Amino acid sequence: MTANNTIIITVSGTDKVGIVAKVATILAELNVNIEDIKQTLMQGHFVMFMMCDITNSAKSFKEIKDCLQKEGEQLQMEIWVQRKEIFDTMHTVG
Repeated sequence: MTANNTIIITVSGTDKVGIVAKVATILAELNVNIEDIKQTLMQGHFVMFMMCDITNSAKSFKEIKDCLQKEGEQLQMEIWVQRKEIFDTMHTVG
């Protein structure tokens, strides 16, 4: 897994049944591998972080991002998709 092909997905919103399943299903359909996943629930607010490898996907980063954001609208959740190197740069205190 190279940094260029690693993405970070953040899902946030009101907790409901099926969030993880729906996001994971889309990723499987896009041939995106989930490398790591963390989730938490804070007073009914669901937050999930996923680190994924897009190396084997036939879709571009933008197409993957668009598919996930469309699903976010359906789920009434916020879904952000970033390349890992951008995510790391934004979250590095220097």
